[in-house]
Amino acid sequence: MSRRMTEQECQQFLAQPHIGVLSVASDADRLPLTVPLWYGYQPGSNITFFTGTQGRKARKTNLIRKAGVLSLLVQREGYPYGYVTVEGTAVGEERPPSAERMLAIARRYQSEETARGFVEAELENPSGELVLFEVRPDRCLSADFTDEGG
Repeated sequence: MSRRMTEQECQQFLAQPHIGVLSVASDADRLPLTVPLWYGYQPGSNITFFTGTQGRKARKTNLIRKAGVLSLLVQREGYPYGYVTVEGTAVGEERPPSAERMLAIARRYQSEETARGFVEAELENPSGELVLFEVRPDRCLSADFTDEGG
């Protein structure tokens, strides 16, 4: 059996370094765009993520700007399974992002040295299309399959 997480449990779950799966409405002739990404989050704050790495223009950048809203799924894949889905509003964008904001995200997934090298390389890329989005979590849906007795 699963149970819904409390708001505090959702925030704590989001604060862990899971891979997020972003979905955003697409153009009229295409289905929604769904892509994995790294994200940053501290309990009670907005969610941040960047896109346009390796000098590539990311399709999701324009789609997020156009839609203004998105969904982000974060899950624990191993036992006991659990997930949080956030429905959110894009409330800010930084182009190019600061090294500090990118590092806050990259450090969640990489060692300090690797994160610094990654961020420096991205910011030095002359054809960079980097954009950092800030998303206000408006609604959270969740399930936790942890046994209540275990």
